[in-house]
Amino acid sequence: MIELLRAPGLEGVPHGFAGRWGGVSGGVHAGLNVGLGSEDEREAVLRNRDLAVNALLPGATLVTARQVHSPDVVTVRDAIDEADRPAADAMVTDRAGLALGILTADCVPVLFADMAAGVVGAAHAGWKGAIAGVTDATVAAMEALGARADRIACAIGPCIGRASYEVDDAFAARFAQADAANERFFTPGRPGHQQFDIAAYVAARLAAAGIGRIAMLDEDTYSQPDRFFSYRRACHRGESDYGRQISMIALPA
Repeated sequence: MIELLRAPGLEGVPHGFAGRWGGVSGGVHAGLNVGLGSEDEREAVLRNRDLAVNALLPGATLVTARQVHSPDVVTVRDAIDEADRPAADAMVTDRAGLALGILTADCVPVLFADMAAGVVGAAHAGWKGAIAGVTDATVAAMEALGARADRIACAIGPCIGRASYEVDDAFAARFAQADAANERFFTPGRPGHQQFDIAAYVAARLAAAGIGRIAMLDEDTYSQPDRFFSYRRACHRGESDYGRQISMIALPA
């Protein structure tokens, strides 16, 4: 059975953060691997994508981007063929029946909705996209469609947790140089290293953009191998590849 985690604040909006439960993939990709960039069998990945969107909103059309760790946002007005996926890390739409899907395997998935305006969005926030402002750009793109930041509800889905996300001091310094207040998202680790709370950083960026309702699911992808794929865990285990999970949101048709 596919697990779709729901978030408070997005009630009434078709949305869900899928993990690896369900699906038809095997091996290191076992479960609901939706990553076209993985080494999994393509037919299995496409089947998993169909299963995921049908669990979210039967009859909806899944739209995904070719994620490149950027702050770039695409406004989606029609279905997009898989071969034509735009290079971007966030999508927004005001069209019913389009399920916006973000793929992650430790990075932060963020879902957005202003139901009064009939506008939704989805963003992939790895550390590069997060510090470059991908969530700010998503809010701006939604506002261009008639949304208001103070009406937007956001949910931060499963991602790597602070306890699992070790970075070196040079990495932490990059964030401190951008804003000294960012030091609060890092705690000391072993010598020369710190633990980064990327979900809290993304939440703070959302709050600074004027978002008043932010839900955090607080699910660590790294430490739950039975439920979630994790790039970092796969690397630490020396596995040959890793799967990706999907987070989706849509306006009902």
